[in-house]
Amino acid sequence: MAKNLLIVESPAKAKTIEGYLGKDFLVKSSYGHIRDLVKGDMAIDINNNFAQTYEVPADKKSMVAELKKLAKEAEMVWLASDEDREGEAISWHLFETLGLKVEKTKRIVFHEITKPAILKAIESPRGINYNLVNAQQARRVLDRLVGFELSPVLWKKVKPSLSAGRVQSVAVRLIVDREREVQNFNASAAYKITAQFSTGKGREMVKAELPQRFESEADAEKFLQDCANAKFDITSLETKPAKRNPAAPFTTSTLQQEASRKLGFPVARTMQVAQRLYEAGKITYMRTDSVNLSETALNAAAAEIKSAYGNQYHQQRVYRTKSAGAQEAHEAIRPTYFDRHTVDGDISEKRLYDLIWKRSIASQMSEALFEKTTAQITASTRKEHLVAEGEVLKFDGFLKVYLESTDDDEGEEKEGGSILPPLAKGQALFLKEMQGTERFSRPPARYTEASLVKKLEELGIGRPSTYAPTISTVQNRGYVVKEDRDGKARKFTAIVLSDGKVNKEVKSEITGAEKQKLFPTDIGEVVNDFLVEHFKGIVDFNFTAKVEKEFDEIAQGLQEWTKMLHAFYNPFHTEVETTLENAERATGERLLGLDPASGKNVYTKVGKFGPLVQIGELDEEEKPRYASLMRNQSVATISLEEALELFKLPFHLPHFEGKEVMIGVGRFGPYVKWGEAFISLPKNEDPLAVTFDRAVEIIKQKMDDDAPIAHYQGLGVTKGKGRFGPFIKWNDLFINIPAKGYDFDNLSQEDIETLIGKKVEKEANRFIKTWDEEKISIENGRWGPFIRFGKLMLKLRYNEATKQKYTPEELADVDLEVIKKMIVEQVPKAFETKKKAPAKKKAPAKKAVAKKTVAKK
Repeated sequence: MAKNLLIVESPAKAKTIEGYLGKDFLVKSSYGHIRDLVKGDMAIDINNNFAQTYEVPADKKSMVAELKKLAKEAEMVWLASDEDREGEAISWHLFETLGLKVEKTKRIVFHEITKPAILKAIESPRGINYNLVNAQQARRVLDRLVGFELSPVLWKKVKPSLSAGRVQSVAVRLIVDREREVQNFNASAAYKITAQFSTGKGREMVKAELPQRFESEADAEKFLQDCANAKFDITSLETKPAKRNPAAPFTTSTLQQEASRKLGFPVARTMQVAQRLYEAGKITYMRTDSVNLSETALNAAAAEIKSAYGNQYHQQRVYRTKSAGAQEAHEAIRPTYFDRHTVDGDISEKRLYDLIWKRSIASQMSEALFEKTTAQITASTRKEHLVAEGEVLKFDGFLKVYLESTDDDEGEEKEGGSILPPLAKGQALFLKEMQGTERFSRPPARYTEASLVKKLEELGIGRPSTYAPTISTVQNRGYVVKEDRDGKARKFTAIVLSDGKVNKEVKSEITGAEKQKLFPTDIGEVVNDFLVEHFKGIVDFNFTAKVEKEFDEIAQGLQEWTKMLHAFYNPFHTEVETTLENAERATGERLLGLDPASGKNVYTKVGKFGPLVQIGELDEEEKPRYASLMRNQSVATISLEEALELFKLPFHLPHFEGKEVMIGVGRFGPYVKWGEAFISLPKNEDPLAVTFDRAVEIIKQKMDDDAPIAHYQGLGVTKGKGRFGPFIKWNDLFINIPAKGYDFDNLSQEDIETLIGKKVEKEANRFIKTWDEEKISIENGRWGPFIRFGKLMLKLRYNEATKQKYTPEELADVDLEVIKKMIVEQVPKAFETKKKAPAKKKAPAKKAVAKKTVAKK
């Protein structure tokens, strides 16, 4: 038995570290946290100074039992979880749960998984840092209380199954506020003047622009008319040196932003890939606020730059961290070995490592040197100056390796301006063409994942470990969608001066196209407005940043964590009780106007099944009429005319092949109904414009898609693509096609038989025991047996008699009442019958008067 037991969070990290230590060390993984707060309202005792009740999840009990046994046998236990607050809390949970003793326990930290770093950490152990543990506890408890108390308010006042969170609600507010800025933006037009000149020497051309813009078409046209017969010469010529410095090495935030711009990675994917690189010992710790590089790293970078590019390319730089919350992290994200330009792994790991390597190396390279030339060009008939700018790269420096992207250039690398031909002051130029183009002011840019991370960081909201889960959460909960949206056609005027003549024409351009931008959903806007109205503190930017600062103070031992929680919780809980008692139900209802046909009010709002339009009042004897909004429509922006158009749906078309054809819109968007089949319309296709011929075309395409590509045991096999990728369907079974080993477009009969055979075998082994009438079953899952109750997947508790996991034989004979008891533990009201609400008395009908106020935008 090994003398030393070293525990880390992940098996990948354990495997890497095990190779660096001798036979006296046994390295094991805790697979993250080994315990969590119990479910329900017993988790936190508010009246007992926020004391917490933890439990070891069922799927961790056997692993914890093994760690306890190994810890008891070992002479020394080394807790080697990550160096941040979450990692410190994991070490604390291990210490408490395994029943470790102070004299037999050592805590070590490192920010890179290399042999020197691990051995150095073992030489300088420390105890558990309880300030960091308390900071993590404070965040965990506060966020649990906010979610636990706010969510029921939303269920009652907005819609069932909603949730709220401290950081996620602020993120949603940022996206909603930005969307409303865009919707309320009024573009103004101005005319931009550009010109192309010839020097008279061959093909040498000079591009110039008028610095100011003309507000009216008449002024722009007058300028071009005045220039028709003008002479042009260079009245001023200035050439001066310019330089550009490299960006600092990556922090978590800047890595997420740059990977989004340059690689197109979602924030969550960036962190997953970075985690794998770190655990494999290829990069330093990937959750950090620091831009600092260690002395070892600086020396290694210098050696690699001089070796690969030459001495003139090296310039040592020391970067200082601006973030106040960076005390826990010691170094920026960088390669562990600078001489490794590339790494093995999948394509994502290679691309992200390449980005990290280039940014780290570039940060220690020389500045790029340019020669910038500015020429002022004057027309003999006007007093204004046109300006031509150009730059010549004299020494590439860090640009040899890397150039940082910005949100404006969408990942394209721009290395300076155009190169001007040799010019001289007083030199005459010859006008080839001049244009006055109508250009419109642009609204603020909608957030991408990268720019949202940047904004959250600027506001001091969240920390490196929270950005990825926050952005994933707001999308998973349906408050925000990330998608592309088509632009709209817009006309603009172009005035062109060529060959002494001025011509004018109206052109068209596409404006407002969006790529992978974050948009609030209707329910996201309703929830946001409700929280802003009733819980200002939760969604207030300054307040949320103040809470983050208090977490930092707790981590530094400057504030007592339970006092901080009391100061937050008491007023928050009062707000919850007041809101539950007094707030009206929120639907985002907006009065659009009157229906010309019936004279009744027309509203738009969020209903139980999504956004809709309503004609008529709820309290009238005649029931209101409803229509669902289409995917590209919003409660906040739909007009009365657009709303009334929706009531033309559904409409019927002639029968096709003896079956009814109908066009409608439902919960999942517009569709063609053919007989009993529902076929979704292609994205952005207007259902009101669908003709009989177009409907037949869509039906035939669906028939082709659903036509069998093969047969198996006498039944047809079809194929398609869904949210989880390509699949084949046989006998009501959906079988996903693995990316490796199969060509989806050219599946052979052998491929199909193999895939179906494996699926059938898996399904045969899926059910251990079922109670169909109760809609309960015990099934085999990826992580072991579980209970399926309706649509819920619930944990299978331990056998009370043996205090061990159920054996296959015991599961085959388990009693239904035992399973029901386990279900009730996790879903307390699972088997309660709902009481029918008494019928409401109808109120006297009201006259249809458009008197309701328009909801705030």
